[in-house]
Amino acid sequence: MTEQRNQWVSLHSGDLSAEVNPQGAQLSTLRDAQGHDLLWDGDPDVWTGRAPLLFPIVGALAGGAYRLDSKVYHLSRHGFARGKRFDLIDSTADAATFQLKADAASLEIYPYRFKLDVHFALEGTTLSITSWVRNAGDEPMPASFGYHPGFRWPLPYGRARASHFIEFTSDEPAPMRRLNVDGLLTPEPHATPISNRRLALGDDLFRDDVIIFDKIRSQAVTYGAADGPRIRVHFPGMPYLGIWTKPGANFICIEPWHGVADPQGFSQDFRAKPGVFMVPPGSAVPMRMAITWVDG
Repeated sequence: MTEQRNQWVSLHSGDLSAEVNPQGAQLSTLRDAQGHDLLWDGDPDVWTGRAPLLFPIVGALAGGAYRLDSKVYHLSRHGFARGKRFDLIDSTADAATFQLKADAASLEIYPYRFKLDVHFALEGTTLSITSWVRNAGDEPMPASFGYHPGFRWPLPYGRARASHFIEFTSDEPAPMRRLNVDGLLTPEPHATPISNRRLALGDDLFRDDVIIFDKIRSQAVTYGAADGPRIRVHFPGMPYLGIWTKPGANFICIEPWHGVADPQGFSQDFRAKPGVFMVPPGSAVPMRMAITWVDG
């Protein structure tokens, strides 16, 4: 672990510090000016993730496979990017860019010549992350992408775990969605647990895994307790939001996605999968998320 951490890339502003692990280009620590850890620590006995990047799919595939025309390919849940080592392209005291490119192994399971560039930048109390899904091939490329940051629950400011909530910027009257035991999206809508723009956090919400908002109006949420510092997550242009923890665990994941698990019974071409976007040859589609520390 010490050897691995020595390879992490450190970023600093006057108000925040962060470390990014080139393995998966994963944000691995985020601390306020006093050194309080805001991000989950990846305890392997609970959940080894910290803030994985989800590409080229989000969620699970029906039968663990997808179809492109007459060919079938197999991909594990959330895709392969989180398990790949990214190249460090550039770094300064407050910013770094990482890149993952298609290789022989990826082409066997995702037959596109992609580049995934991920840029981290600290400015004041905000960490901005922009990921460009690039098509280096000569045919349109279908893809999905998602962020999966896990924050401390409770945050390290002395407030009770039960006092934490997520507040949305807009009213969110639309139903939420759930997954079945195979991780596939069920057809039944569920009444929203959001009331007066707030989602009160409790373990019972997550007894059946992640809760998914697929008709979300807000492009930002704020997480924390009413009388303490909070975290704001801004996700412009991302049409899905997942909220997840393992019941009893000391983290909460706020997950902006441009993609979602296969619907139960889905058997169509990958290009028809909900949440998939198309990247023209020679083009790039940006995916943005910003994490801001907000003094209470």
